[in-house]
Amino acid sequence: MSSATFSFQADLYDFLPKNAVPVGNSVPFSELTVNFNGHETIKHLLESLGIPHTEVDVILVNEESVGFDHRLAQGDRVDVFPVHAEVDAAPLIHLQPVPLQEPCFILDGHLGKLAAYLRLLGFDAWYRNDADDDELAQISSSENRILLTRDRGLLKRSQVTQGYCVREKSPRKQVVEVVQRFDLTRFAKPYTRCVHCNGLLKPVLKDSILDRLEPKTKLYYNEFSACLDCDQVYWKGSHFERMEKFILEIIKTEA
Repeated sequence: MSSATFSFQADLYDFLPKNAVPVGNSVPFSELTVNFNGHETIKHLLESLGIPHTEVDVILVNEESVGFDHRLAQGDRVDVFPVHAEVDAAPLIHLQPVPLQEPCFILDGHLGKLAAYLRLLGFDAWYRNDADDDELAQISSSENRILLTRDRGLLKRSQVTQGYCVREKSPRKQVVEVVQRFDLTRFAKPYTRCVHCNGLLKPVLKDSILDRLEPKTKLYYNEFSACLDCDQVYWKGSHFERMEKFILEIIKTEA
């Protein structure tokens, strides 16, 4: 049995087991001694500690950047960095894919409210509350969608190449977290997607939907849009100011 010292940067140590024993007086669980047989890859060792590969962008072994398939030797020093961390080493091997020009997402069944918030901001967010893990992983891979989940096991699947473990429990805090993590403010196009089905919205003439409107809506509103997929009708009703405030709060927090 061999051993190596692992150091985890930023918030990666949040994933480590509660019974992990830190080295010396390090920040709780940020530095660990890890035992291994010698045949395991670094990816295997990290995920055995509870860290999904989708959370790791750079790994240094004895100050040299390596890939997930690297195998350790006795006494190695391993520094593990998340996405967006500043790493003082060169050349670097970045383990996460280049960010998408137009980010799109797929969310697991526990994140329905987050999916609606992302759609409100104009992001393509695939969601179905009865989708199983196999389907989520397959669609994430085949459609190049970033998988959002709180299930670490789902992110450990080799089929998943782009994903993120959502830490927050409140949907309002979750959307701020995701916007920050993926630097989404510059891509936001509020009110361009249906929050119910994810379809795109198009302007429609009031006369064409008049029979679907309540009397007061007919009287006070003149601008409408409809979903190209499910035909849901939208207008800037009494809730619009509240939604505007919510969106501005997200952007302000992100900035």
